[in-house]
Amino acid sequence: MTDAKFEPMELHKALAQSVKDHGLDVMFGLMGDANLFLANHFIQELKGEFVPVAYEGSAVLGAMGYGHLTGRVGVATVTHGPGLSNCMTALIEGARRQSPCVLIAGDTPVADRNNVQGTDQRELIKATGAGFEQVRSPELALNDLAAAFHRAEAEKRPIVLNVPADYMWAIVDYRPTVYPSFKTTLSAISGNVFDEALGIIAWAKRPIVLAGIGAKHARRELCKLAERLDAPLATTLKAKDLFDGHPNNMDIFGTLSTPDGYEAISKSDCVIAFGASLHNFTTDRGKLFDGKRVVQISDDLLTLARFHVPDAGIVADSAIMATQIIELLDEAEIAPSGFIRELSVTSLSKHAAAPKVDHAGYVDMAFAMQELDRLLPQDRVLVTDGGRFMTEVWCRVRATDPQSFIAGTDFGSIGLGLQTAIGMGMAQPKRPLCLFTGDGGFMMGGLNEFNTAVRVGLDLIVIVCNDGAYGAEHIQLKDKGLEAKATEFEWPNFAQVAETLGGEGVTVSDLNGLEGLGPVIEARTKPLLIELRLDPNAVPRMRK
Repeated sequence: MTDAKFEPMELHKALAQSVKDHGLDVMFGLMGDANLFLANHFIQELKGEFVPVAYEGSAVLGAMGYGHLTGRVGVATVTHGPGLSNCMTALIEGARRQSPCVLIAGDTPVADRNNVQGTDQRELIKATGAGFEQVRSPELALNDLAAAFHRAEAEKRPIVLNVPADYMWAIVDYRPTVYPSFKTTLSAISGNVFDEALGIIAWAKRPIVLAGIGAKHARRELCKLAERLDAPLATTLKAKDLFDGHPNNMDIFGTLSTPDGYEAISKSDCVIAFGASLHNFTTDRGKLFDGKRVVQISDDLLTLARFHVPDAGIVADSAIMATQIIELLDEAEIAPSGFIRELSVTSLSKHAAAPKVDHAGYVDMAFAMQELDRLLPQDRVLVTDGGRFMTEVWCRVRATDPQSFIAGTDFGSIGLGLQTAIGMGMAQPKRPLCLFTGDGGFMMGGLNEFNTAVRVGLDLIVIVCNDGAYGAEHIQLKDKGLEAKATEFEWPNFAQVAETLGGEGVTVSDLNGLEGLGPVIEARTKPLLIELRLDPNAVPRMRK
């Protein structure tokens, strides 16, 4: 907090200015009675960039996408009642993703207890796992906003700042109010737990170095550790492609591994995990950790033993810890394991090439993903929506780095991808933005925001994997010999819909169409939607 002089102004203006004081020039939102003048002041007087979405939950997802790519705490605003309740799914996704953002939510006037849009907004938010910060009075509102930003960063989750509408016109004494950011500097570790961890690593004959999103800053140090140990390098899904290009890279660890990668994991006797939570998909419900010692290192205490109890767990910075392990291994003259030399590195990291299959009226899903990885802009931001198609995308379409990738799977929802992508696009508008979504997900959440991407001028490519069904449910019914008509849909032509919404569209239903996508992608001038027609009975199964 600075010692600047007080300046009297209406609270809505002071809150908008305080958002700018926190270094944010972009705000996502949907205007309503309780936040209208805050948003308008941010736009008109402060010259901030306001992204007006079509649905309130999109504002939260956009703010989180923006924050993910910038490393900042994103900000969104919605009005009271249904404006806030429409954010529930997005807030749950953010809380589980550990995605910090601040949502400035209007509330009904304190004096109007019978307002038609009135509800207990604190109780509403409690169920999502997001945090709640009530503005205590107009005079304390800037302190409460600063606390919300501080909490979002410290707690790694969305924080809702609740502002009664009748506070917005109160005259307050404004001055810049920003709480300092406190970060823990973790230095060298010692003690019994560290000694045990080092002993496990030193005695390992077939170790694997595993990185999660919490270790995305430690690529260089983890590569050096893997080289020192002669160990393969693997990542969780969220840290996808962190080690791309390194000779020890075996890509994603767990149920998304290549067959040879999965076998290598099964043979290993030690996993050294950095910044990873070790959930069921990474461990294949614990099966991949049977018979091996696990060392888990994270700078987040809550991550340790959350899903799997390690043999040694250490709270430490991944980069510092990796460097320390190398130094002590060298000091003790521990020989490299030689494990990586037992393995075929190429087959560890690359899934088998998809065959060039020609279906009548359809494209082959695996082959299409393989081709799109080549055809789409290489310096891309990559987002996947939820759906049956997504595992094939994760395995065959590369991300440039973990910070440029969001999987959108933390609540198991569909229909959240395009909104997230818009936020990432606003963070780095000059980079091509690629979203993979299913037909159901696009109709649920993408359709209402595709025009938003058009309005703000994003370089967006949306690939709609259209199998004409809720595919995950469709195949379950088919497997049991049951009628699946209720899962099938006759959607509109998505390419035409994209054009109607102000973008460009193309439908691909055969190999010729797929092979002709290169010039279409290259010539795009507006958000482009590529509709891939897929056979619902031939889409590869999700890798669970």
